[in-house]
Amino acid sequence: MAHLDESWLDDAGHLERCDSRGSLRALATAGAQVREALTLAREAGIDDVAGHERPRSVLVGALGGSERVGDVLQTLAQPSSPVPVMTRRDVPLPGWVGPLDLVIAVSLSGRAEGPLALAAEAARRGASLLTVGADDSPLADVCARARGVHIGVGRGRVSSRTSLWSLLTPVLMGARRLGLVDVSDDDLLAAAATLDAESETLRPSSEHFVNPAKLAALQLAGTVPVALADGPVAALAARRASSMFARTARVPMTWGELPDDAADLVATLDGPFTAGAGEGAVSAPDDIFADPFLDAPRQPSLGFLTLHSDATGGSGAARDGADGFFVSDVPGGASGLGGTGGVGALAGVASGIQESARAAGAVVVEMHPDAGPAIARAAQLMHRVDFTATYLALGQGLDPAVSRHVTELRDRLGR
Repeated sequence: MAHLDESWLDDAGHLERCDSRGSLRALATAGAQVREALTLAREAGIDDVAGHERPRSVLVGALGGSERVGDVLQTLAQPSSPVPVMTRRDVPLPGWVGPLDLVIAVSLSGRAEGPLALAAEAARRGASLLTVGADDSPLADVCARARGVHIGVGRGRVSSRTSLWSLLTPVLMGARRLGLVDVSDDDLLAAAATLDAESETLRPSSEHFVNPAKLAALQLAGTVPVALADGPVAALAARRASSMFARTARVPMTWGELPDDAADLVATLDGPFTAGAGEGAVSAPDDIFADPFLDAPRQPSLGFLTLHSDATGGSGAARDGADGFFVSDVPGGASGLGGTGGVGALAGVASGIQESARAAGAVVVEMHPDAGPAIARAAQLMHRVDFTATYLALGQGLDPAVSRHVTELRDRLGR
């Protein structure tokens, strides 16, 4: 079972030594990324995307850390977009894509094979192109030859996992100008301000007992984590949590969104990671004198990360906790669910799930965003998830940016 040393989280020297590529520092630039991307996109001619004409459909090509760009665009476009928005990781480009469609290809380096191949094929078929990635890259060249719009990502962006907002902001700007999403530039600036405030709250110098991300990492360390979202905004953060916990913290996590995915997560309460296999029996307390070599290792417990789409519970009562977030790993105090729809019905469902999880001995961690536009709430939730996963890695002595096995995989793939 993973061990997280809380003293490491409060040791600035350890954090700096272990974080070889400055992941924490890069995450803290998220607000600045939004503002820089707004400027770069305007200068690159984002207002000219797709020749000012609304496309028949939009396809987003992105993979890895860039894949969340497509998820966010799809989620925000669903309520009001007059055209379908889809995502794809690699070729083949769907046969129906043609001159009436828009293909958005996203790659921080501008060299990722999947988005690059999708952009090249889209250009061959005469589709409109919007690309986001490094300047002077193959992706930028493909876009220039197709007379599309290419947005650079600025300097100092070394990882797509820590550069989400450099990639996402231009895509949302382009979608807004085509009438696909209701996300104004002012909304993006509100998201930037939220990200700045979160970065200050979650800064490395903030001690773990007043730092919500460090506290959440401590609570989820050693658990088998699952993430439950109460609506589309929270689902963006839950999906982000799944990838960040696996790729950054080396901890696999499954996720689901109420109401349809709840059964998959609730079923885990009957499994081997809860007290009495979900029957509510209280586990024996840890033996501080146990010999880890002679005695059986302690069974990990289930970690239930509940992500909410708004700042209030289903009853409308404001939540407690630092900066609008509530974190709890002790029984008691059912909480309703906020969200973007079906609040009354989902509140009772969520309250029952959380009470069942506590009764089964699971660690329950809840996160609520502050009030604001949907993109700002999504930004706050995803940012906290990013910091939590990074602190979970650092607290275990792992470099969040470097994985030997990922390097070996890339070597095998010839990348």
